[in-house]
Amino acid sequence: MDIRFDFSSRVALVVGGSKGIGQKVCVDLLNAKAEVFYLSRNGNQELDDLGAKHLKCDLRNEDNIKSCFSQLASLDFLINCAAINHCKKVEDISSQEWDDVLTVNLRSYFLTCKEAIKKMKRSNFGRIVNVSSIAGRHRSIVSGTHYVASKSAIIGLTRQLSYECAKDNITVNVVCPSQTMTPMLEESMTSQQIEDLCTTIPIRRIATTEDQSLPILFLCSSGGNYITGAAIDVNGGQY
Repeated sequence: MDIRFDFSSRVALVVGGSKGIGQKVCVDLLNAKAEVFYLSRNGNQELDDLGAKHLKCDLRNEDNIKSCFSQLASLDFLINCAAINHCKKVEDISSQEWDDVLTVNLRSYFLTCKEAIKKMKRSNFGRIVNVSSIAGRHRSIVSGTHYVASKSAIIGLTRQLSYECAKDNITVNVVCPSQTMTPMLEESMTSQQIEDLCTTIPIRRIATTEDQSLPILFLCSSGGNYITGAAIDVNGGQY
């Protein structure tokens, strides 16, 4: 890797950091010398061994989220990566399932951003990066309307927050990853579907978690000081 970040003295919280893109973000932040906390229902021993601190959290529970934030004395970076996905056609989605996906994928982002902004305003500094999806920019070839709706709404949430928080030196941006080699992708698509997808991507491969993590770290760095309200496509040229 030819990019180096130095986040010494910075405190980062990665929501949904136990696996996938979130796990890689945690590792890269640790390598950049940040103090890293991550929220998830289940911990990750590899991250714990590297020095990350796990805060057990049910993102469906507002009091649980608030309790986790109360354990942070300060906060510089918030990265929201958590998501659940169901690959169903609209006629097969129940109201309960719709509510569950929107609760985890969107409502939790609202709640974590709200709590983070309170802390960041005290120090007049903050960097928030929300993770949407190529599905939120266009559509999905496999995911349901509830997933796509939640990912699209994250972009609107981000842009409004960026407007409200700019005066407090808090930037809020969103990245829109395309399909990335994570456990979620492997649960959503067959090996043949993944192979077929590669032929349609201009760069001709599925993204790695590092491909998705480094732009997130850039937005947290001084290189992103004047970037806020941006929706950055990290999709290998898919439009």
